[in-house]
Amino acid sequence: MSDLLKILFLCTGNSCRSQMAEGFARRLKGNLISSFSAGIQPKGLDPNAVEVMKEIGIDISGHKSKTIEELGSVEFDYVITLCDSAQKNCPFFPAKHGIIHHGFDDPIQLSSGEIGKQNILKHYRRVRDEIRTYIQTMPTSLIGQKDSPMPKSQPLN
Repeated sequence: MSDLLKILFLCTGNSCRSQMAEGFARRLKGNLISSFSAGIQPKGLDPNAVEVMKEIGIDISGHKSKTIEELGSVEFDYVITLCDSAQKNCPFFPAKHGIIHHGFDDPIQLSSGEIGKQNILKHYRRVRDEIRTYIQTMPTSLIGQKDSPMPKSQPLN
C-alpha cells in the first residue's frame, strides 16, 4: 500500500479552489501526497481557474467537478475545506487525522462586476498564488492541526 498521505480538498462547487489545490498538490507534492478534490454541490470546472493554472504550467483541464460520493471509499488522512460553506456543510468523513479548514476567497465572487478579462483573472491569480503557498507547506503544516476529529454532521444510518 502507498505511504502517501491521502488528502481531500473540499469546496462547495469543486469548480475552482479545490481544483487548484488538487493540481498544486499533484505537481508540487506528488511524492508525498495523493490528492483528491470534490464538492458539496459540484458546478463544473471553472474555465478561468483552468486558464490561470495553465499560465504557470499546470494543466487541470482534464479534471472533473465531482461529488464526494464519486470518490468511492477512499480513506482520507485529512479533509481540507477551502471555503466557509464547505466547512459548515461538510458531510461525515472518517478522516484519520481530522478535518482542517483553510479558507480562501472565492475568485468568482471577487471578480463579479469586473469588466475585462484581465481584471477578472487578477482575482483568480491572487487566490491561485495563495493556494500554492499553502500547498507548499504540506505535509509538515498539517501535523497536529485539525478542526475536529470528526465533522459536525452525523453519519447517515
